[in-house]
Amino acid sequence: MKQVAIYARVSTIDQNPEIQVKELKEYVEKNHEMELYRVYKDKTSGAKDSRPELNKLMTDARAHRFNHVVFWKVGRLGRNAIHVQTVANEWKKLGITFSITTMDIDTSSPVGRFIFGILAQFAEMERAMIRERTSVALKQIKETIKEEGEYKTKDGKVIKRLGRPKGSKDKKQRKKSGYYKRWADDSK
Repeated sequence: MKQVAIYARVSTIDQNPEIQVKELKEYVEKNHEMELYRVYKDKTSGAKDSRPELNKLMTDARAHRFNHVVFWKVGRLGRNAIHVQTVANEWKKLGITFSITTMDIDTSSPVGRFIFGILAQFAEMERAMIRERTSVALKQIKETIKEEGEYKTKDGKVIKRLGRPKGSKDKKQRKKSGYYKRWADDSK
């Protein structure tokens, strides 16, 4: 019987991984050769190699607490092909296989491992495309603000400048010391 770990991830704390968890639990329950060990849920970017729950999952994997991992899509494991491949290679060395439920991929076969490698590259490309689209949109907003003095969002919100909004702790002018001074002194 396979001891199964479930890994679910969403990109922000505003999102909820429970949709993924529900589907992954149903997948495990339908497969009579699987028994659920634990569910790991992260609410952070897939671009980060170090994530709290992924780190716990890897620690438990090294302790041989399970022998199979189930996750929803390659992009949920990570958005960096090298990191995703590193994790997959470590699991392989530990004798851990994994399934990607929405793509019907199981790495216990050579074809599954091959397809997984290709999908890891697509996940990284998708992240790069998201960054590119965001960069283009921000550039367009900056130009609009420069030309018109403001930018109106689809929901009618008016933006007069980009950046982090001032908070209650930002009323005083920040002290220019440390890092700032060090670089300012070097430029003389």
